[in-house]
Amino acid sequence: MTAAPKITVVVPTYNERDNLPLLTAQLASLGIENLHVLVVDDNSPDGTGELADRLAGDSGGMISVLHRKEKDGLGRAYVAGMARALAEEADIVIQMDADLSHPFSVIPTMIDRIRTGAALVIGSRYVAGGSTATEWPWHRKALSAWANFYVGMILGLKVKDATAGFKAWTASSLVQIDVSSVRSDGYSFQVEMNYRAAQRGLKIAEVPIHFEERVEGASKMNLREQIESALTPWKLRFQKESFPLPVPSGGEAQLEGLPRPSSRGGS
Repeated sequence: MTAAPKITVVVPTYNERDNLPLLTAQLASLGIENLHVLVVDDNSPDGTGELADRLAGDSGGMISVLHRKEKDGLGRAYVAGMARALAEEADIVIQMDADLSHPFSVIPTMIDRIRTGAALVIGSRYVAGGSTATEWPWHRKALSAWANFYVGMILGLKVKDATAGFKAWTASSLVQIDVSSVRSDGYSFQVEMNYRAAQRGLKIAEVPIHFEERVEGASKMNLREQIESALTPWKLRFQKESFPLPVPSGGEAQLEGLPRPSSRGGS
């Protein structure tokens, strides 16, 4: 591939008006050629969508906005954004929260790992060099660690941070796991995505990050999502597989020669 790969950072938003300008400025400051930001707004009542449109208009094409009619979960927002990124011929798709908890400075490292053969790169709090927010009380740290142990025990995932939401994917890997058919939400969305990748034999890498606590806005995690997160690993373990078989050419999919199947946009 002679041209710089097209990289799309998918950022779901719901009432993130205060954080979005800071995040987009951080991403622009990286100076990465052919990097784009796709804001997926769930009709935020605080005006995040309108602000995103203004930012897009001033970005010279770097930022675009996907407006959705209602708030129906983080998983659905990511699926919609990833499907749009694939339809627009992205080579690498990065998923990233809008609350500034994910360190934007790690993105070049994630891209480098993709270039050297990884299909999925996870920004991990639980590999050597990773850490969680210092503001987290001990019981929150214990709950997070337990959640990852719980998922690994049930599904046998060889991933240290199975609930992480900061990831980079090759376009071909998202096609192979049939991202458009993922129905989980919240943290369980992250678990299902990782599980599908592992089931397909895709090469998964983890890079250390320091996870920051949000400063502005409120967490969207609710009781329904917590219950779903507890049940999803069992559903995944015992359900009959319903997503497509692996692409014969292999899952690691180095950047050179990434496949462009006709179904990339999903449906």
